[in-house]
Amino acid sequence: MIEPGTFTSRSGMRFRRRDNSVPSLNTAALPDLIFTVLFFFMIVTTMRQVELKVHYQVPQGKELSKLVRKSCVSYIYIGPPAQHLQPALGTDTYIQLNDKLATPDDIAAFITDERSRMSADDLSRQTVSIRADRHTDMGIIADVKMALRRANATRINYSATQKK
Repeated sequence: MIEPGTFTSRSGMRFRRRDNSVPSLNTAALPDLIFTVLFFFMIVTTMRQVELKVHYQVPQGKELSKLVRKSCVSYIYIGPPAQHLQPALGTDTYIQLNDKLATPDDIAAFITDERSRMSADDLSRQTVSIRADRHTDMGIIADVKMALRRANATRINYSATQKK
């Protein structure tokens, strides 16, 4: 009896017909590949940083302490505009909140917006870090502090470098 898919030639030899179907794709390595690509993007990707529009040279201090939880910190930058912005803005002192230049009147809305992004646990630890240029007029810093007081942001940190 002849098996299906085979035939016999005139000389009596048996030949098998080729199976023209496409072989199935082996997907056993697919999860490894996906996790490798995911791991690569996790390593290469950086979190969004604030583009500084003001230049500040941090003052020096003797008794400094580090911030413990940086997720609870909102930054206010104060200083003259950065080099690439000086032709348009001049050399006056500016306040930067996240990525935009602002006035002391905008600080209350900034604090409200920052609080809405924080978890309930972080709200009690919210700290505002003022990163001011060492040559900034104290009148501007006093205006910022008054705006923070009106916004009920009483934990204030001043950034400085260790004095040698």
